[in-house]
Amino acid sequence: MMIQHTRRRALLKFTSNTLTNVFLIAYSVFCIFPIIWMILSSFKSSAEFNADIMAMPTSIKFSNYIDAFKTSNMGLYSLNSFFNALVSTVIVLFLAFIIGYFLARFSFTGKKFLTAFFMFGMLIPIHALLVPTFILFKKLNLFDQRFTLIIPYVAFGLPIAVFLFTSYIKGIPKELEEAAIIDGASFPKILFTIIFPVCRPIVLTIGILQFFSKWNEFPFALVLVNSEKYKTIPIGLRNFSGQYATNYPLLMAGLVLAIIPVILIYVIFNKKIIEGMTTGAVKG
Repeated sequence: MMIQHTRRRALLKFTSNTLTNVFLIAYSVFCIFPIIWMILSSFKSSAEFNADIMAMPTSIKFSNYIDAFKTSNMGLYSLNSFFNALVSTVIVLFLAFIIGYFLARFSFTGKKFLTAFFMFGMLIPIHALLVPTFILFKKLNLFDQRFTLIIPYVAFGLPIAVFLFTSYIKGIPKELEEAAIIDGASFPKILFTIIFPVCRPIVLTIGILQFFSKWNEFPFALVLVNSEKYKTIPIGLRNFSGQYATNYPLLMAGLVLAIIPVILIYVIFNKKIIEGMTTGAVKG
């Protein structure tokens, strides 16, 4: 009887593990297939793509990538996206780290309100503020400038960054700061040479997630920027779509160029992203 019960449990466990693995494999294929299809389609000609969108390319053609750079200013758009993403991410990290430290370490008047303020910022749908932001920027003459997109990127990136920093810093032992104070370290030194290095996992996590979101941002870039010299990659991809027809292989080449930096960053730092998120959750 005991043997039968053990065999039954082993069979159930095996069946459960098999079904789970089959589901995960199917889900992974479902997620990866569009990317593979997009890359293969980028090597096709328009005639090949229109004949059969699922067929393999007859030959590898890099002409679509060359045309993407020549006809749509992908190089300029990439630099603009990189500038906006990098600058806004650095500002978010700096401000969120300081705010998160004060919320985690000090008690002061208005702390609950400030915490609720940033928590509320995480709940508001960003795109609901698109029209008010446009009107405000027009009245303040902030529309269509080099720094135009950086302002909303920082504002909408701060709430989640402050929340993660606050949760992580709460888990750092206060003895580190007390020992530094005894040794005569100043407050800025404690903040940036002791606490900030300890926060490296969550800094990398927030930095990468912020960079991704800014690199891929579309609605605000579409509404707040009008000059060709300030447009970003998501806006530049619209150039591949005409009024009556779309060159899909050229569009696919542009999409591949747009996602290459994101994929490379994620491949290099994916363990750090997971480590920062899980450590922050445990410490919080």
